[in-house]
Amino acid sequence: MRILIAAGISLLVIGVLAGTKFAQISSLIAFGKAAQAAGPPPEAVGTAVAKGAAWESVLESVGSVTAGRGVTISNEIPGVVRAIHFESGAKVRAGQVLVELDAGVEKAQLASLRARRELATTTAARSRRLEAGGASTKAQLESDEAQLKTVSADAEALEAEIAKKTIRAPFAGKLGIRSINLGQYLNPGTPITVLESQEAVYVDFTVPQQEAGRVPVGTPVRIALPGAEASQTLTGQIAAVDPNIDSVTRAVKLRASVQDDKATRDKLRPGMFVKVSIVLPERANVVYVPATAILRAPYGNSVYIVENPKAAGNGEQGSPAAGPGPAGKPVKVARQQFVRVGVSRGDFVAIEEGVTAGQEVVMLGAFKLRNGAPVIVNNSNTLSPSQTPTPANR
Repeated sequence: MRILIAAGISLLVIGVLAGTKFAQISSLIAFGKAAQAAGPPPEAVGTAVAKGAAWESVLESVGSVTAGRGVTISNEIPGVVRAIHFESGAKVRAGQVLVELDAGVEKAQLASLRARRELATTTAARSRRLEAGGASTKAQLESDEAQLKTVSADAEALEAEIAKKTIRAPFAGKLGIRSINLGQYLNPGTPITVLESQEAVYVDFTVPQQEAGRVPVGTPVRIALPGAEASQTLTGQIAAVDPNIDSVTRAVKLRASVQDDKATRDKLRPGMFVKVSIVLPERANVVYVPATAILRAPYGNSVYIVENPKAAGNGEQGSPAAGPGPAGKPVKVARQQFVRVGVSRGDFVAIEEGVTAGQEVVMLGAFKLRNGAPVIVNNSNTLSPSQTPTPANR
């Protein structure tokens, strides 16, 4: 009897425990099915509306600044530096003396030639008078005049050689760093310094050969220094187009002249690289979205378009039903849409295909979404994109 009572109590305890576990498991299964039917919880995202506008057509390129006139000053004939009349970085006028080479020997030879020229001049004059009076022959006159011409030519050649030993600035501009010292012997062609004109500044750049017909002379351009503020962007126009196309790069070279005031133009130094925007005459109608809405991937770029659940029509299990979500905000669906992007303008990117004006796209939080994911729009803390951003330099 005791054994039967103990067995009955054990079976009763086991039954109660089994019933409790069964109830717990049934509750968890029911909760899981309800959660599966309801789908994942909605994600909070920031959105923006795709807008349409007429953007100016622009060709982007990278250019190099060059001076209107620039030369490396060097000597034509050898000599020892006797005097230096400039400092590195100085501004000079046209014809200003920069360097004098030692010409003591040549000047002594020139003095001798000038004395001989005076004697030859006197002799030729005497021969003319004698020949006119019949006291001298014509052959003697011709010999004396030939001697005068020879001595005069030798004197002029020596004067020209002495003049070459005085090196002058060929035009007004700014000098570079001095490369010679006093007393140094210079071989012909030794670089002395660099002279750059400050009257005009040009920017050389290239465009693909298929775009060469769209950029005739006179086309306006905008020139921006890397890191400069938008207010410091220079304007100009295309001054020349190279008639030849590079056989390696298949690009045509262009030159733009800078038209802004001298104070702004002084910011450009020869050799500096700049960003060049060629403003084409035609305007294009584009649909644009903030750049943060674009998800870039190796298989293609995409955006998430926010739609109402019924409009989504994806038919996936777990899609949210229409109705309010947390805090009473309506739950919507994010649909992934592959797009073809175009040019950029400040914080915006043009969409050539995939999005139409008026559609709502995810601007913040797109990285945590999947196709058909439920979302709640929260634009309380959002970005303020601009076509001409001026971020602070930190």
